[in-house]
Amino acid sequence: MRIKTLPLASALLAFAFVATAVRAQTSATANAADAFSAGPAAAKPCTFDECVKEIKQPVDWFSWGGDFRVRNEYFNNALSLTTDPHLSPLFAPVHEQDYFRYRGRLWASFLPTDGLSLNVRLAAEPREFMKPATVDTFYQHSGMQWRYGIIDNLNAQWKKPLDLPATLTVGRQDIFLGDGWLVGDGTPEDGSFTYFLDSARLTYDLNEQHTTIDAIGIDQYARPDAWLPTLGASGSVPGDPEGLLLTDQNEKGAILWIANKSLAEANLDGYFIYKHDSRLNNPPAATFGDNADIYTLGGRVSGLLEDHWKYSVEGAYQFGEKQDPELNQGGNNPVLSPSAETTGFRDVRAFGVNSKLSYLFKDQWNNQLSFSYEFLSGDDPKTGNDEMFDVLWGRWPRWSEMYNIYSYVPETRVGQTANLHRFGPTWSLNPIKDMDFSLTYFALLADQDVPTRPLNQAFGLPATDTPFSNNGNFRGHYLQAVLKYKFTKNLSGHLWSEFLLPGDYYVSRNLVDFLRAELMFSF
Repeated sequence: MRIKTLPLASALLAFAFVATAVRAQTSATANAADAFSAGPAAAKPCTFDECVKEIKQPVDWFSWGGDFRVRNEYFNNALSLTTDPHLSPLFAPVHEQDYFRYRGRLWASFLPTDGLSLNVRLAAEPREFMKPATVDTFYQHSGMQWRYGIIDNLNAQWKKPLDLPATLTVGRQDIFLGDGWLVGDGTPEDGSFTYFLDSARLTYDLNEQHTTIDAIGIDQYARPDAWLPTLGASGSVPGDPEGLLLTDQNEKGAILWIANKSLAEANLDGYFIYKHDSRLNNPPAATFGDNADIYTLGGRVSGLLEDHWKYSVEGAYQFGEKQDPELNQGGNNPVLSPSAETTGFRDVRAFGVNSKLSYLFKDQWNNQLSFSYEFLSGDDPKTGNDEMFDVLWGRWPRWSEMYNIYSYVPETRVGQTANLHRFGPTWSLNPIKDMDFSLTYFALLADQDVPTRPLNQAFGLPATDTPFSNNGNFRGHYLQAVLKYKFTKNLSGHLWSEFLLPGDYYVSRNLVDFLRAELMFSF
């Protein structure tokens, strides 16, 4: 009988905790004994932290480091939303998933002169599937999937160029703006394996005005080996023309982001974002993705009020045009008006809001109680416009590792959260030092009662043959519980659980669940 992997991973977390405590006690005893036997004239050995620092930066002009992450993830119905293969022909046969993810990264920085650094990072994440997999290039296979390695950071950074109060970074880099609502992950298709953007970023500091101005240009390709060769094959394979992608289409963009922190009670952010999508065309092997020009105007205000209240409110309006050929079924889509069912461009008219209000008790356990509300407009099936809000480069697990990532695949794409009302409380606390615990409940509703881009259309099936009921707005009750612990400065872990009790937006009312155990070692 196969040992269940999640209990095993949980046991590993417990073992790591005990081993860490024993190691710390043993080390302290050994150091004391060595100091006693060596006598006062002996040279004082370096502490663990001092030794690590010397190893990681042996000379002034070079430093390096790394980390290794092990995750065991289990979910059921999160991707398929049903066990009925008629409603989900691709994912229902593999609705239950159980796998390990092993991500290793190494990075280095070279500092040839003051203010200039050259930075590189390598990453790889093979995965071991205990059940037949859902992922591209390994569909319905189990065992070890030896994925490619990738250079996921490679950039030059110049601080105070020409004595200006600015920083210029050019190349492959990680970019996270605000709370990541619209800019946080440039590679959503590979999960949290990588999240870089190929870009140039200039950050200008107006210190006296407490203001920073970010100007960013982006040139992102869907294929992992488009800019730089990968370590191992990362393209399509026979029977799977899509292959392993970083994102769904080639993407270019420009961002102007201005942030002012003059007032602790009201930090202000204003931004303009332009995103150009180019559909991948590699006939007859593969043709997918969008053609689009999306313009986003938005702003954010956040702050701390009366020492206990913390808040943030962000809103954005989108306009432009988008072409999604998968909407067309030759007039046979019963949920769309004829004007919406087109292979041509449609005008984008969309809106989104993201907000959170927290009360900080500031007690011994650091209790905090928050209430969140988010709205992302959905595409109205009765119009010829496209009202679906596009989260741009915000397709990452902002509030859920399960729902807004996996469960949106059948109606949009990985992490393409839209057509949503989300509201509810979160309670978090630190019961002991280095431990975080949180509980969350969200009520989830749809802005429109029909998804206009169901995945089944790609199989030539009618729009009604999907996991969606097409006559309800309640997505369901969402629950989350997370326990995090930092064993040492270099070792941390967590236990993560999520559940969805589906509502009338879906056909199936079976429980949707997600469980994860993680250990992370950093050096």
